[in-house]
Amino acid sequence: MSDNQFIFSPMHIDAARNATDDFNLFHDKKRWAEIQQNPFGGPIALGFQLEGLVEHQIRLYRQANNEEVLIAEQGLRFSHYEFTFANAVKSEEPLTVTIKKSRTSKEGSYALNNRVVVKTEQGVVLMGYKREATVPLFLGETTLADLGDLKNGADRDYLSDSGFFLKKKFMANSNAKNFLSASCAEQSDYFDELEDNIEFPEIFPCSLISCALLEKAHKKGHDFINEPMVYTSHRICIDRQLLKTVRSSDKVDILTRESKESAEKKAGQEVSYECYGVLNQKEILYRAIISLMPLPEIINNN
Repeated sequence: MSDNQFIFSPMHIDAARNATDDFNLFHDKKRWAEIQQNPFGGPIALGFQLEGLVEHQIRLYRQANNEEVLIAEQGLRFSHYEFTFANAVKSEEPLTVTIKKSRTSKEGSYALNNRVVVKTEQGVVLMGYKREATVPLFLGETTLADLGDLKNGADRDYLSDSGFFLKKKFMANSNAKNFLSASCAEQSDYFDELEDNIEFPEIFPCSLISCALLEKAHKKGHDFINEPMVYTSHRICIDRQLLKTVRSSDKVDILTRESKESAEKKAGQEVSYECYGVLNQKEILYRAIISLMPLPEIINNN
């Protein structure tokens, strides 16, 4: 079992915001107080920032236990993060990351699993699993061929009748490095120009989902001050093999749309979005189910 302590300073949170273009007021050190019923008393860490921290700690765990060899031998191409958010992490608030012993499963296909818990002195803030598998464990049947050439889609707009909102983002080594540092990860473990080593972390391209969802909400006229939303869960699947090919300036088309189940729910309930990161106009780099809930509902339920 791995159990380490970390602290996100205001600079860490700003670096994560800047690296991902996340303009959510919850992370803004000047405007957080404008949010109605904000219970946190200051800026809070980004959800993807926490997952970036978890990714790096899992990486160190895998290396210490020689599990990277197992992943290669078993062809565990797809990396999964499945987490529920129970609370927020405030600036300068100590937190611990606990990684439980790895377990393997051969039901359906081979998989490597770790239970992960992130805590502060106030209790659990994030819990769930990191899984490695040979196939996507959700949204695996998705095909995007009927969307046509994404080059013709307008940035920050909807794609015909598909329901997808399109956000175009470009990978940048500098942004990924800043995201790593913001997540208390050592950037030189991923990038070393003198050795021609370029390895984008798994969570970084996925973290741009926040920007896409914010842009989508802003276009619809969402009131971020009086109708704040917070993450309740993330289910993320990354194609590790495809990620290895990503280089700076590569474009990732981010597609988001409300899930069919969410569309049938009443106002004020949890909302879930299907999200995809598409590389080279057609290859799915990552797929995710991102769920949010209005802040007042979270407060009332607690």
